[in-house]
Amino acid sequence: MAACTPADEAPEEAAAPETGEAAAPEMTGETETAQAGETSFDIAESDLRWRISTLADDEFEGRAPAMPGGIAASQWIADEMERIGLEPGYEGSYFQPVPLLEVTLDEATSSFDIMHDGEPMGLTTNEDVVFWTKRAADEVTVEDSELVFVGYGVVAPEYDWNDYEGVDVEGKTVVMLVNDPGYADPDSGLFNGNAMTYYGRWTYKYEEAARQGADGVILIHQTAPASYGWNVVSGSWTGAQLDLAREPGEGTFAAVESWVTEDVARQLFDMSGLDFEGLTAAAAQPDFEAVPMEGLTASATLHNSTRTLDSRNVVGVVPGTERPDEYVIYTAHWDHIGIRDVPEGEDGLYNGAVDNATGTAAILEIGEAFAANPPARSVMILAVTAEESGLLGSAYYGENPIVPYDQTVGGINIDAMLPTGRSRDIVVVGHGASELEDVLETVAEEQDRHIVPDPNPEAGYFYRSDHISLAKHGVPMLYADGGEDLREGGVEAGQAMAEDYREHRYHGPADEYSEDWEMSGMVENTELFYEVGSRLANSGDWPNWYEGNEFRALRDEQMGE
Repeated sequence: MAACTPADEAPEEAAAPETGEAAAPEMTGETETAQAGETSFDIAESDLRWRISTLADDEFEGRAPAMPGGIAASQWIADEMERIGLEPGYEGSYFQPVPLLEVTLDEATSSFDIMHDGEPMGLTTNEDVVFWTKRAADEVTVEDSELVFVGYGVVAPEYDWNDYEGVDVEGKTVVMLVNDPGYADPDSGLFNGNAMTYYGRWTYKYEEAARQGADGVILIHQTAPASYGWNVVSGSWTGAQLDLAREPGEGTFAAVESWVTEDVARQLFDMSGLDFEGLTAAAAQPDFEAVPMEGLTASATLHNSTRTLDSRNVVGVVPGTERPDEYVIYTAHWDHIGIRDVPEGEDGLYNGAVDNATGTAAILEIGEAFAANPPARSVMILAVTAEESGLLGSAYYGENPIVPYDQTVGGINIDAMLPTGRSRDIVVVGHGASELEDVLETVAEEQDRHIVPDPNPEAGYFYRSDHISLAKHGVPMLYADGGEDLREGGVEAGQAMAEDYREHRYHGPADEYSEDWEMSGMVENTELFYEVGSRLANSGDWPNWYEGNEFRALRDEQMGE
């Protein structure tokens, strides 16, 4: 295991492994764990076990970005990339620096409240409201900002939808619903029906409100359309928050971003003489118009402590033999939560074995296979940082791409593969998005498998992993995983395993590697993802988003269509 070295040092030069005659990889069924330097160019269980167990080891202290364990883990990944024959992917280095800004709200001296005719409601932080700012400032204030209900807060030209049409919200505080109009009325034909689009994500809503000039943003929490409870809001948006560090003047943010509970929202509508049920229903109709919330104003004072941190994406490349300027990208996030303060005797180390040592191990395994048999196009293996803090490493790449987007053919993201047996199906998250699914379907059929849609499209999981950072810039991205219809045990067994992970290990200290893991499904899925990328990298095809997708117009313009 590599020792921790400073973030700006490249890994020491290592001898290239003996490759022998280059050949396409094959799945192997070794049950033992490989040792350092003993990995195979085949897609091998022993390789995956070794890489997962290494990344999930206590020595890396949960792989928190910019912390000693995270620095050491990213160094180990870079060392692996060099050992298996990948070339440095960023200006002669395996590291793309990612500057981070940590902002911690001082709740004791900060406040957020809503006034009705000048009388404060007396909102309780974390119980009624959670609030923060993305501005890099020690103090941020909003005073007597008028409230306006803007429905879902969406501007979507391809759906002929603009919730801000005819209203000036500059200097005001906008109030909006989570998800998008298609969720409210799946049979209406609006947006993508029950499947959330990018416009339903809370991240988009805050970004759009800032573009419209709003001072404050209030997002109404409702469990069903958000797909998580208030406890997730109060647990995720409190304490130290990470964002990308930006130069002065870069980025546009509202002064205050917030969530309020549905109970608080109903009180606001009542106080301003508005019908909550009627207006939330109207917000899902094409003729909706924003409504001033008469008599209501928001005021907030935020005191923050800030500091900058340095993390890094890890990038390796297999140059193409015929068209090296065209790239297929594989992404996975290497980071996890790190160490948390817990009572004595409890485990405060979050190893993140499934999430996402599995994905990182898989893209290294795939990179090793391509290094043995370089394709016509180049392949980039991109292990990104700070996913758990809001997809920050991939967002940084999105804003600072190493390869121009009109030279990026498409990509595959691998995130949190469960250790299960082989399945009959492949779940496509965000099913119906791009022509990459056509390639996936062909390869899946060769494994005697079929693709199925994400069973919970309303949760918007397609917008919650790193591929979205490239999709937002037009690049077709595929996010898929092994399904729940296991060849041994069927759907019942697959669902039970997935539920057990969600309930007992997800984002918890119990997410640890075990020698008892069943790996056959993970091996088969890694082989599948390798083969999909290989088909792209050895073809002249340029897959696009399907017609009607929110990213199609951007890709068309990008490719001069």
